[in-house]
Amino acid sequence: MPLGLGRRKKAPPLVENEEAEPGRGGLGVGEPGPLGGGGAGGPQMGLPPPPPALRPRLVFHTQLAHGSPTGRIEGFTNVKELYGKIAEAFRLPAAEVMFCTLNTHKVDMDKLLGGQIGLEDFIFAHVKGQRKEVEVFKSEEALGLTITDNGAGYAFIKRIKEGSVIDHIQLISVGDMIEAINGQSLLGCRHYEVARLLKELPQGRTFTLKLTEPRKAFDMISMRSGGGRPGSGPQLGTGRGTLRLRSRGPATVEDLPSAFEEKAIEKVDDLLESYMGIRDTELAATMVELGKDKRNPDELAEALDERLGDFAFPDEFVFDVWGAIGDAKVGRY
Repeated sequence: MPLGLGRRKKAPPLVENEEAEPGRGGLGVGEPGPLGGGGAGGPQMGLPPPPPALRPRLVFHTQLAHGSPTGRIEGFTNVKELYGKIAEAFRLPAAEVMFCTLNTHKVDMDKLLGGQIGLEDFIFAHVKGQRKEVEVFKSEEALGLTITDNGAGYAFIKRIKEGSVIDHIQLISVGDMIEAINGQSLLGCRHYEVARLLKELPQGRTFTLKLTEPRKAFDMISMRSGGGRPGSGPQLGTGRGTLRLRSRGPATVEDLPSAFEEKAIEKVDDLLESYMGIRDTELAATMVELGKDKRNPDELAEALDERLGDFAFPDEFVFDVWGAIGDAKVGRY
């Protein structure tokens, strides 16, 4: 069947009757949130969690990014369970954990924990800090934000484009969690839903963002990072191999990604930012995994529809993803 004829799913509605499948675009788990995205705490479709005896018995060291003693965590198989283990280690509510970085306590989006953890990586957990409310005048169609999410119901700012509308507002920083837009709660929403809402805000009007910034260590106060650099590549772990976290089925220990996989993931992640305003290395890795053995764009489109249909990827995006994977295969970087 030719690409784009009679197969494509319609985009899910923004406000009602949306049931985005957990774990697509990252590691989301749980029930639909206020706008239908995967949130924390709800039932999960698919395979049941593996029994504890079958989970990888790997121990990781962790600290709170703003400063704490070192804790030891083990026995988790997805991001929600990871946050729960961190919360237990430091005796705080799991909902306080915003996101984690690997091998640095700084809000460094190049080191953001996605779907893979190197077996020798050190995990730093960033918890909720100061809340703030900011009014933004949308003077241009593009705000200059790239959105990602933590896989458990929180969407936050991963990158701010230099010279953009948001770049001129010093109160808004990379790492800030977006709690609400114009009073509408976004807790439980996926990154692509939040990016779509921001894009659809009318130009020439003022809107209100309710944000929570990560709690900062003393040496991070007054820092305002611009986020990951374009083309810097995903952080997929260091050490002997990686623990791959999955929203369905058990976590698995895998070899480090091949040069082809790493470059293809980077290129697909760049396309996600260009087309959808999000960055998500786990979603990009899933798309590469689905596409690397497909013979043509139509087969890739059908696989994406079946596995990631709620994203309603446009045909031109699917074609570009097919090209990016093909380029990486033959070494055209």
